[in-house]
Amino acid sequence: MSDRVEALQDKKSGKELYNYQQGAIQQIFEKFDTAPSDYHLLYQLPTGGGKTVIFSEMVRQYLKNHDRKVLVMTHRIELCNQTSTMLTSFGVENKVVNSKANLDDQANYSCFVAMVETLNNRLNDGKLDISDIGLVIIDEAHYNSFTKLFKFFETSFILGVTATPLSSNKELPMKDNYNELIAGETIEALIENEFLARAEVFQYDMGLTSLEVGSNGDYTVKSSEDLYSSPAMLQKLVDAYKKHSLGKKTLIFNNGINTSINVYYAFRQAGIPIMHLDNTATKKQRAQILQWFKETPNAILTSVSILTTGFDEPTIDTIILNRATKSLTLYYQMIGRGSRILNNKSKFTVVDLGNNYYRFGPWGADLDWQMIFKSPNYYIDRIQSDESIEAKFRHELHEDIQEDFAKSEDTYFDVKQVYIDATAKGESSKVVLERSIEHHAKMCIENSEDVYDAIALAKLLKDDINNRIAVYAKCISKSTHNFISWLKDDYKKKLNSYLRQNFDDVFEQIHGYPPED
Repeated sequence: MSDRVEALQDKKSGKELYNYQQGAIQQIFEKFDTAPSDYHLLYQLPTGGGKTVIFSEMVRQYLKNHDRKVLVMTHRIELCNQTSTMLTSFGVENKVVNSKANLDDQANYSCFVAMVETLNNRLNDGKLDISDIGLVIIDEAHYNSFTKLFKFFETSFILGVTATPLSSNKELPMKDNYNELIAGETIEALIENEFLARAEVFQYDMGLTSLEVGSNGDYTVKSSEDLYSSPAMLQKLVDAYKKHSLGKKTLIFNNGINTSINVYYAFRQAGIPIMHLDNTATKKQRAQILQWFKETPNAILTSVSILTTGFDEPTIDTIILNRATKSLTLYYQMIGRGSRILNNKSKFTVVDLGNNYYRFGPWGADLDWQMIFKSPNYYIDRIQSDESIEAKFRHELHEDIQEDFAKSEDTYFDVKQVYIDATAKGESSKVVLERSIEHHAKMCIENSEDVYDAIALAKLLKDDINNRIAVYAKCISKSTHNFISWLKDDYKKKLNSYLRQNFDDVFEQIHGYPPED
């Protein structure tokens, strides 16, 4: 076992805290000592930085120096149990307030750990005495479900902790519920000091304009499943895995159970070991699947959002974002699952199939959390739309057919620019497709000996043609399914016709001599 791993284990057992963790505790206690007793403080620290370690040590110190009690709130049962275990390792006796808890002995405890919904029920039915709670700690504080409980703790100091101080609901900004934010160590600093692994990102240009945004501000499950469960997208996912992470431990995030199940079958069909996990699994099934994932070096686990919080598996090598999200918090949570260090692991792979990198920037970018906390809408409103992201894509030939067109120096055709130039000259938009067909024809002829070769090559351009048609349809603001389908068929017919009529002339222009009979 490396010294690094031993140090981490010491830290988790409460024997050792890192300097930045001790500094955070000091900062928070200084605020606790100087601010009003009902102050609401928010503390930010990246996933993997040890938020639970910090507030567990805080609880230990608080109970040692104060006569009042502590309550820790979480939003999921798994986090509730993990938090209780961590507190115990720091020597803090605590009682978990769940639906089955017997509260007859509550007077014997100075620290309680509760899930938000259970706590709400217990407080409303008066079964938990909170009259002596001096400190309330809220884990994953960006979830708004906690705010309904604030009314019960009007005389308590509230400490919210989160990796991303941005509310899950645009209408309920965190600044309305917290007086101040303390920003902790940055991801880059944690990477530089070997507390986190560095992400190596491979992003794919994805057409996402079919996705719809729901009332929660993120993409709907239905529109996501329609797109990501399609055969083409499933194949793209399998190909991306084979290219970047074949044989490596991989966690795949999807938006929707049906998509995850389809991913499971797509990998099984490709002969690749994989398991699926969602929130319908029993406790026993979940434990078995996660044990398999932990022990199997090349395991792949496909899931929905069940593993974004409270799940630590340092052996993960690759995170695949097989979904798009408009949530900065979710983006950071998903990637953070791969950032845990282990032995010689200093980096991990991220495959982005949702344009998330383009939308939010690199994981670990130097975000101004203070500005985001104070002016969340200013930040949210400046996140790029799918249209603006995709407008910058440069669709190149797929690598599978690049060799077939190796003799062509220029395989890229800028549909949008040609459209702009044509309309500026007063030309019909149809000339854009005519020039595109000429360009595709030239590519086919450059790499052929006769017209039959050229027509065979034209069939390989299906995806490139579809891309050009999609850009053209946006330029002319016509995008009905039937119209685009007709355009694609018409384009292919005209390309084949052009090749038959002009092969000899174009061949001679290129080579300076006519083709052989």
